Amino acid sequence: MAFHSAGEGNQEENGRQNGNHEDVTVVMVPLPAQGHLNLFLHLARYVSSYNVPVHYVCSPAHSRQVQSRIHGWDHKDDDDDLHGCSRNRITFHEFGVPSYETPPPNPNNRTKYPVQLLPAFYASLHLREPISQLLQKLSNKTRRLVVIHDALIPYVVQDICSIPNGESYSFLSTSAFYTYSVYWELEGKPESLPESQLLQLLPKDTYPPEAIAYMLSQLEVKINSSGTLFHSCRAIDGPYLDHLTKLNTFTKKYWAVGPLNPITGGLRKYEEEQKPRHHCLEWLDKQAPNSVVFVSFGTTTSLSDQEIKVIAVGLEESNQKFLWVLRDADTGHLFNQKDRSLEDKLPQGFETRMNRRGIIVRDWAPQSDILAHSSTGGFLSHCGWGSCMESISRGVPMALWPMHSDHPTNSVLMTQVLKVGLLVVDWSPAHGNVTPKAIQNAVRRLMDSSEGDAMRQRAQEVSKTVKESIAAGGGRPLEMDSFVAHIRR
Repeated sequence: MAFHSAGEGNQEENGRQNGNHEDVTVVMVPLPAQGHLNLFLHLARYVSSYNVPVHYVCSPAHSRQVQSRIHGWDHKDDDDDLHGCSRNRITFHEFGVPSYETPPPNPNNRTKYPVQLLPAFYASLHLREPISQLLQKLSNKTRRLVVIHDALIPYVVQDICSIPNGESYSFLSTSAFYTYSVYWELEGKPESLPESQLLQLLPKDTYPPEAIAYMLSQLEVKINSSGTLFHSCRAIDGPYLDHLTKLNTFTKKYWAVGPLNPITGGLRKYEEEQKPRHHCLEWLDKQAPNSVVFVSFGTTTSLSDQEIKVIAVGLEESNQKFLWVLRDADTGHLFNQKDRSLEDKLPQGFETRMNRRGIIVRDWAPQSDILAHSSTGGFLSHCGWGSCMESISRGVPMALWPMHSDHPTNSVLMTQVLKVGLLVVDWSPAHGNVTPKAIQNAVRRLMDSSEGDAMRQRAQEVSKTVKESIAAGGGRPLEMDSFVAHIRR
């Protein structure tokens, strides 16, 4: 997918825009981790569909990463312009950062948090100066300059405060339920607030000290934010979006602009694309409806040798069909990454025995399309919020093995509130002692039981509500209109 690019040393607008005075211009700055990069690109696509120019800022390596991995969009829709708006309204600005360490992920770490990404996070803080210069240039060509920045990287956009026609908005890639739990704890866990009993049960210490140190460094940045965007929607997170207004420490305007992953229509029309359809989708075509469990632990989790064997044995003993994405977590520089060889981590003869019942994908897989496929009936996942949103919006129930960060809290929302998932194992700081039996039981419950059927029905009902909200928004997330109207006021 091609976008207009303004590389380092060529930051002027393209010829079509030069000399024009835009009404509103948006600059987006994501955290350099795949889940965040991807969400910002989806957000850029939606905002640009209002004929608002969007400038997406990151390093050259992360620009290449997010564009090479994009999936879930019908390219014909892009070529014909979403809502009449050209995708050329998205301009990439690729600024260099100092070299940084790119250690491999350690699958045997006590914590599953991707500490190997932290050097990239710190290196990206050097984007402040080029971003400041870009903001100054753009501010002269627009009535209002809007910055949307990842909540975990405000340092690089703090100079927006010195621009008279500028304003900033933070973007949270987490659920409103998780955010509400964080602010509730900051206020001393008041029992008078809604859901306090449920919040008391949430797991603690889900971040390692290194990650906490980075987050604290960003919390120290004083920036006059004009509001907050959530990657969620009221069909999923409605009560907790409302509960946030009851907290004294949360006083900003907010918009729930999710789900950002495409959910309208079916699979992409690969016959109209230049690149071939992924082979795993052709395998899914041959399977019965709702018969396959999709197994994937995202881009930030590396499984240990023992965990790989546990999952393999559990899948084999479950007697269920599966599509398993088995790959290492990302490093801070995807294109310098040397992954482990994982073939020999599987039980001897596993792939031969599973030849007709399962498939293993070792490269980047089109998760959105897999979840949209009629043969996919369940999702064994780490419970990252992006994966949860994709699964919910596609009506696919989940078996949850939470790993780190917001995953344990998300698992409570999915299992106890929305009731569209079940736990493989309770979370612990040592990420649990999962056995093949636990995997086997979870997959069977999800795929071959009345309990799983009920969750599937419930997931499809929630999905229908989400899709209705997208339809009410004219093909966009429902609160996107409100946000764009606000920045155009």
